[in-house]
Amino acid sequence: MKSIRKIAIVGPESTGKSALASALSKKLGGCLVIEMARNFLNEINRPYKEEDLLTIAHLQIAEEDKMLLEAECKLLICDTNLLVLKIWSLHKYNRCHPWIEEQLQARKYDLHLLCNIDLPWQEDPLREHPHMRQYFFNWYHKEMMEGKVNYELISGYEEKRFLNAMKLIPQQWIDSSG
Repeated sequence: MKSIRKIAIVGPESTGKSALASALSKKLGGCLVIEMARNFLNEINRPYKEEDLLTIAHLQIAEEDKMLLEAECKLLICDTNLLVLKIWSLHKYNRCHPWIEEQLQARKYDLHLLCNIDLPWQEDPLREHPHMRQYFFNWYHKEMMEGKVNYELISGYEEKRFLNAMKLIPQQWIDSSG
């Protein structure tokens, strides 16, 4: 079985997760697991429903597993994980599907990068809460602490954010990923 390090990038809306994930995967030669929610929501051409979150979770896990099995890389950069869906579901519907909770507990990441809200809000039709980023950031932070996961806070604008993230990735992961 090949040894693959997994990094999950999480945080509130419009905090640079996708840009950071893409930049890290390019620089490190890692495999990128894109955010499947964006593709799904663009394809359904209607407002999402509660049951759509479970579908998105299955798509996200399937994409991650596909990359783990098929990709020739030693570093997997995930542009989200199920924590995002858990928080979104609890916020919007006051509950989270048990399968999402179970998978969130079962799936382990070597490092979580929690993106700070220090970037300006970028309008996007799929984003819903421009004035609640601090609220969501606090929630993510609490979940990271309570879950006792390895996480680091990422701040900084554009290139600085990327460089700050690079400093937090252990050199041996970088050396083995290329």
